[in-house]
Amino acid sequence: MSDVQDWKSPLTAEDIRRLLPHRYPFLLVDRVTELEPGKYAKGYKLVTANEPHFTGHFPEYMLMPGVLIAEAMAQLGGVALLAMPEYSGRQPMLTGLDNVRFRGQVRPGDRLDMVVEIDRLRGSMGRGRGEAFVDGQKVAEGMILFALA
Repeated sequence: MSDVQDWKSPLTAEDIRRLLPHRYPFLLVDRVTELEPGKYAKGYKLVTANEPHFTGHFPEYMLMPGVLIAEAMAQLGGVALLAMPEYSGRQPMLTGLDNVRFRGQVRPGDRLDMVVEIDRLRGSMGRGRGEAFVDGQKVAEGMILFALA
């Protein structure tokens, strides 16, 4: 899916679409602000009231579902992996989540800042630690397990 190149941050929405196979409404990373391929990525998602999950997830008090926060962190980890030339064009697959905790709310108007550090990568399997913040307050954290098909 991606073209082999030397990815440099910041990555724009167009760059992210060249790396990740996800598309709206399920592309949950808007910008990558820091990137060291195979090691870590920092980025964010701008949360808006227009997103389809808000029509049914507590419409009177809109909250971003925790599972989508975890998915956003996993996608950011996918950017860190797919920016490596040897993984260019591979399909990232979320295989598990360990010790994920949600510590705050994410609502329309928030900027969901995230960081994912890849701490294990063997062949096509790996693991990363993700954290997500709103206004400097941690709203989620956990281990993300993945495979590259």
